[in-house]
Amino acid sequence: MRFRNLKIIGTSHIAQTSLKKVTEEIAHLHPAIVALELDQSRLHTLLHPTENRKITLAFVRAVGAKGAAFAILASWAQRKLGSMIGTTPGGEMLAAYKEAQLVGSRVALVDQEITTTLQRLSNSLSWKEKARFAIDVLRGFFEKNKKIDLRSVPEDALVETLLAQVKHRYPNVYRVLVTERNKFMAAKLCALMTQTNDPIVAVMGAGHIKHVHVLVQKYLKKVS
Repeated sequence: MRFRNLKIIGTSHIAQTSLKKVTEEIAHLHPAIVALELDQSRLHTLLHPTENRKITLAFVRAVGAKGAAFAILASWAQRKLGSMIGTTPGGEMLAAYKEAQLVGSRVALVDQEITTTLQRLSNSLSWKEKARFAIDVLRGFFEKNKKIDLRSVPEDALVETLLAQVKHRYPNVYRVLVTERNKFMAAKLCALMTQTNDPIVAVMGAGHIKHVHVLVQKYLKKVS
């Protein structure tokens, strides 16, 4: 999706095609800014994958027991899906970061801090939702969706279907991980767009772009 000086690229965090797409787009456009669906902590983890990432008591205290449990399950699920197709989760974000460095683009991290998100999740997540999530992960949630090709970014209609399922089964998860973060990222992008007329490329999961696009339009009208 594209505005006057913003192009949003939707990706899958485990699809090999996403790596190629973001690097080609950034290499072609040479944007002034590359905005990533990351915070400083997650970027550090991508840049230093061999560092010890054990869950500590301090981390559990910081984000809450339910937030920590969700983080463990979500990380395990992404690694499992990535291993099925030979990719590393978040590889497209790392590729976008490195390509931005090569072409001289400024990198902007536009996502909410992961600790804040997990704190919000821990305070909002019901135990019923956590139990459902654990069951879905163990049973293989994606096995129910045979049309999904993990090697590529899903079509828009499929993304909408999957988001609707998440919203139905996990309303609090959806609110914290999708709705609230969409608002945060849209506000960050709007701020960047008002700072420069030069081209900006934003890289984020395909499930975010439709709502973020609408919100950016809304926020730009308020500041214009």
